[in-house]
Order: sequence, then structure tokens, then C-alpha cells
Amino acid sequence: MRKFLNRDLFIALLVQMFLLGAVQGALRIEITKGADSAVPIAIVPFQIIGKTPQNASKVSINASDIVAADLRRSGKFSPIEEGKLLAQPKDIEEVNYKLWRVSGVDHLVIGKLNIIQPNHYEISFRLLDVFKGTQVLGFQFSATDQTLRSVSHHISDLIYEEITGQKGAFDTKIAYVTVLRKQGTQPSYKLQVADTDGYKPQTVLNSTQPIMSPSWSPDGSKLVYVSFEKRRPEIYVQNLFNQKRSKVTSFDGINGAPVWSPDGKKLALTLSKGGGNPDIYIMNVATKKLRQLTKHWGIDTEPAWTPDGNELLFTSSRAGNPHIYRMPLNGGTPKRVTFEGKYNSSAQVSSDGRTMVFVQGEGNIFKIASMDLQTGFVQVLTDGPLDESPSFAPNGSMILYATIDKFKGVLAAVSADGRFQQKLVLSEGGVREPAWGPFKAGF
Repeated sequence: MRKFLNRDLFIALLVQMFLLGAVQGALRIEITKGADSAVPIAIVPFQIIGKTPQNASKVSINASDIVAADLRRSGKFSPIEEGKLLAQPKDIEEVNYKLWRVSGVDHLVIGKLNIIQPNHYEISFRLLDVFKGTQVLGFQFSATDQTLRSVSHHISDLIYEEITGQKGAFDTKIAYVTVLRKQGTQPSYKLQVADTDGYKPQTVLNSTQPIMSPSWSPDGSKLVYVSFEKRRPEIYVQNLFNQKRSKVTSFDGINGAPVWSPDGKKLALTLSKGGGNPDIYIMNVATKKLRQLTKHWGIDTEPAWTPDGNELLFTSSRAGNPHIYRMPLNGGTPKRVTFEGKYNSSAQVSSDGRTMVFVQGEGNIFKIASMDLQTGFVQVLTDGPLDESPSFAPNGSMILYATIDKFKGVLAAVSADGRFQQKLVLSEGGVREPAWGPFKAGF
């Protein structure tokens, strides 16, 4: 138990030490480990048309660049650099399939951005199978300056799904916590929401005290989180559409680790209720009625739902060291899930229920690992040394997590097979506590 508590204190201190600095602008993606199996794809710059003079200078967002960047950061595609494209056809009639076959490209993307009038666009694209010599996908969308980036991400999703058979997750959101510290003043914490590529960051909450454990509602309309704004932990729900906020719990002692149930009707959370032992509770969101799920002398915390909503995984020190347990929602005896190593915590389950990701520690080294919940096979995905807070993409293809890089808190992402890694870095300051939103997350 002591190591469990010491590690919590250690991480809390890291939040204070490494999140400090001026937070400015969007997160910047740095690919740190590529996948050798990435499939080449050619994305031709979208043609800009319309009657407005000097069209290109009036469109600040380059849709084809966004699509190429999205597919590249998935780790499954390797878009050809624009300067190395063998040709740049604007229409399907201009495509020389034989030329592209020789280049080894399987798919080609062409598109157009039609300026109907200022702040009104029509964007269309075609996905072509080079070897079959046919179009396999094509859509047209309306967009504005405010929605063009989201529409571009949606195009990436459609292309990704058509080729891989797996739903894309580019047009979703991520939540995270940053800290701004000016010399001689207290740090200013921000709970922020942004696109998955780090663009369009928007602040949900400003505070002079720590903000922790953001969790998305299944429809993407709300965030639940822990705030220390009153110098003690309290749990709040924030509506992202109308900006209304409500307090969920404010018991004496620990109020922590809230997470929504898959149906959005319940919250699982950790409470100590007046200095007692931390246990897992279930709250009915509508009535605020609480039901205690665990009752043990050990520390029970960090609940995570299975996709069917029938079970919870959680971290417990009941075996002496922190390990992950699984328990039916209707009660029963918790079953231990992790046995390798002395430290396992922070479980998250993939949307298909097959895989669990978690933090595995040995000494002062903490890495992100995955487990096949059917076979028990464990694979370490990251290198550490201070990795935490894993969060699955809604399609299960990537895991977002927090880590330390060059003495600064950053977010990072790793593919589910561990073959592709990237960092999301602020130009100044640090960032922690990531949570990947659901499909069609709203803001």
C-alpha cells in the first residue's frame, strides 16, 4: 500500500513540476516511431475553384494537407510528399492508372474545393483504386471556415474506413489539462478540448488549483472531472454545449476518478467519505443516488467500465501492491486480472472489450502495456520512464497517454500494436491528463 500511495504523491508532484510554463497555441505532433508496414498513398492537392479572384489566398485551411497528415499519424499510411507525386490530376479523366501502378501506390485521392461565396464552400473528393482502375469512394460536403477542418477530418475517416475496414477516429476530440505559470504567481490550470491533431484548442475551465481525471460522456456532450478549486477534491460535470456546470460530489475526503458508464446513466467514482478507506461507488446521474460497489481495507480506485456496462475494472492495493481487478456491477468477488510485475494500474478497455491498456511499473519506471483479456497475453507498448493515464481512441487503433519528455509534460500516442508512436507537444509549458472522446464528440 505504501508504494501505491508514494507513487500517487510522486505523480502529483510531477504534475506540479513538469506542467509549469506558458501554454500557447495548439499541440504540435512529432512522429517518433514509424511503422514499416505503412501503405503508400497519393493525395493530390485539392483544386480550388470558384469565381472569386485569387481563390487560394482566401482559404486558410488546406484540406488535402489535413487528410495527408491524418492518414500519416494513423501509422497505417505513408502519404507521398507533394514534391514527389508523379502527377497532379485534377479530374478523374486525367488519371493515368498505369503510371500510378508503376509507382507502387495502391490508392489515389483527388479532390476539389469550390468557393461558392465567402465562408461557403463545397468540398468533394474521390478515392481511386489504382490497380483496379476504378473509383471506390466519393463524397461532396458543404463547409464554412468554422467547419472546414472538421469536414477534412471526416474525409480522412471515410478514406481510412474504406481501406482498412475500421472506422476512423480523426474527427473526434481529446481533452487534457495544461498549466500556465508566470514568475512569482500561482500556476493557472486549464481543462481544454481540441481536435485529435491538437488544433482548435478551447478552454473548458480555468482554475488556480489542480484539475484532474477528465472523462467524456458517451455522446461527447459533457466532461466529468475532479477540481481542487476549493482546496479539496470535488467532482463536477461540465456541459460543453451550454457551458452549464454542476457539482456531483463534495464529500469529506477523497472524491476522485469519475468515469461515465457506456449508457451515460451512471458514474463510477472513488470516494472515501469522511476519511474512510477509498472504495468504488456507482452513482445514478439523474437521481445522484450512490451505491457502494467495493468494501475493502485496501485502496480501490481508478474504475473503468467494460463496453457492455456489466463490469468494472479497477486498481486495488488489496494484494499489497497495486493490481487491476475485475468485478460485476451487481456485486460479487473481484477477480485479479494482472499478475506480472509489482505495479499495475489505470486500466482502460477497448470498445470491442478484447483489450485492456494499463500502466505497468517496475521500480521508478512506468510504461504503457496492453493485455488480451481472453488470453492474458501482455505486451509493453512504450519505453517509459514516466508514462501514465492511457486512453483508447474510440476505434481502438491508438492509445493516448501522458509522459515526460525533456523535463516537460507532453501527450503521446502509440498504436495498439506498439509499432507507431508520436508526441503531442506544446511549444511552451506542459500538458497531462488526456482523455480521448467518443465518435462524433461535440463541442
